[in-house]
Amino acid sequence: MEKKEQLLVITPQTELKFCGPFNQSITSYMNLKNPTDKTILFKIKTTAPKKYCVRPNCGTLQPKEMMDIAICLQPFNFDANEKNKHKFMVQSLVAPDGEINFEQMWKDVTPDQLMDSKLRCVFDLPADKTAPSSTNEHNEFTSTATSSLPASDEKIAETDSTSMAAAEINSLREKESNLRQENILLQEQVLRLRMSVESNTKESAAFQNPYSPPHHAQQTAPMVYVALAVVMAIFGLILGKFVL
Repeated sequence: MEKKEQLLVITPQTELKFCGPFNQSITSYMNLKNPTDKTILFKIKTTAPKKYCVRPNCGTLQPKEMMDIAICLQPFNFDANEKNKHKFMVQSLVAPDGEINFEQMWKDVTPDQLMDSKLRCVFDLPADKTAPSSTNEHNEFTSTATSSLPASDEKIAETDSTSMAAAEINSLREKESNLRQENILLQEQVLRLRMSVESNTKESAAFQNPYSPPHHAQQTAPMVYVALAVVMAIFGLILGKFVL
């Protein structure tokens, strides 16, 4: 059976990177984009569901719409020698016409209707990898600008500079993560409001009270009474002339 080509544009395409240290929760982000003129439904699965929190893990993408997915890795004891086999899969399908029961639809969908893309998880420790290069760059700088300093002073300056840079990087990462979380919450609220409005519109269009009188009848009723009064007055004048 030939596999369907994925219609969604997924960023990143093949790897989800999580930058340590891993003694705290680490969040990575996936972006989904629907470049088509069709409504596409998506669902995200993982081989290690107890180790990750995905928000949102399913949803709807309207034509030309984009959405950020937050993938939070729970704290764990990282072992660089242990092979990582964690993977994620993005399943998608074109939304059928009419009303959709999302839960039942994902149960009834057949494999030939699905499009899927797989991404593997990569655990990275950038501090360990970049330490030699950053040390060399700092040594080159201090050798020309502060060559008169004792070796111990140079080592202290190097450590302080590295600590400050690491703290600044962590702060920027936290700010970026908070902004992305706020963006995801707003997208979820918009999605809920959109679904609520669509549901209310369908219910109001389907309901019509057969006993309620037409609106125009309420407006024309006073005019009929006025016209009847005028006719009665004219008839009374004519009758009065004949009697006299």
